[in-house]
Amino acid sequence: MIPHFQNTILGATGAQSILSQESLQELWSGYGQIQRLVLGGGKVPSVIIKHIKLQDGKTHPRGWSGALGHQRKLRSYAVERYWYQHYAAKSKARLPLCFASEQRGQEMLLVLEDLDAAGYPLRKIGLNWKEMEACIAWLAHFHASFMGEKAEGLWETGTYWHLDTRPQELNALKDQKLQAAAAAIDAKLKAARYQTLVHGDAKLANFCFAKDGAVAAVDFQYVGGGCGMKDLAYFVGSCLDEEDCEDLEERILDVYFQYLQAALPSKKPALEAEWRALYPFAWADFHRFLKGWSPGHWKINSYSEKITAQVLKSLSDEF
Repeated sequence: MIPHFQNTILGATGAQSILSQESLQELWSGYGQIQRLVLGGGKVPSVIIKHIKLQDGKTHPRGWSGALGHQRKLRSYAVERYWYQHYAAKSKARLPLCFASEQRGQEMLLVLEDLDAAGYPLRKIGLNWKEMEACIAWLAHFHASFMGEKAEGLWETGTYWHLDTRPQELNALKDQKLQAAAAAIDAKLKAARYQTLVHGDAKLANFCFAKDGAVAAVDFQYVGGGCGMKDLAYFVGSCLDEEDCEDLEERILDVYFQYLQAALPSKKPALEAEWRALYPFAWADFHRFLKGWSPGHWKINSYSEKITAQVLKSLSDEF
């Protein structure tokens, strides 16, 4: 780490020194790393830093390297920094505070609250219903916070899989019917009357849990405009098997909209009707990306195929 960044960390936290550092995770495709720094003195005992080296991304784990992927990744880090600078404080859903953000040449630094130290030390690889409901509530409160917000400085269309940034994966898609319908699915979601900001990567791994059941979320590289059903469908697919996705679908939607309506200044029945109808489209949208990106992925299952088939039929019935 360059000395200037060390000074930034100390200055932002009021700490006298960095006592130790622990590497937590390498950033996707080799763009740097996430670390925990233990601090001496200051207002917090530790921080999480996201240290990004913008020139380092060379190899994609699944082979999707190249200029387009590199530019998408660079944009994602700029978006995350802008998010923390201009939007994060408006969120009704718990997320880490950002103490500082800075770029020097080809390196970028985010100095973030350590959610472990703040009372969210637990990570889950599977959820019971109470834990799942807490995550659904988080999404509802997040979406309510930004209902109608313009995505200025963020991704115009949030999520890392949206069609405009994934032409390679679309070209690789062997499912010709889904490939032909991809633009119509995308257009349906973009045409929604009610838009918010979506997290864009709301998988289970990005949620942090407190012992009392409260949750917080991290990783805002793909936050941007969109229909909240994109986050909900993606989250559900990240933590349930195909049988539970189907069996719990109605319950999940009911709970989500209960929390969303309660979090809005006034109830919006039209919003709920529109978004409920778009839930299958959000599911099919991610399924389109996944089948082109990683055809053998475990998330490609009978439920996803069934939902997508229903979407394709509904589109064909419109013409």
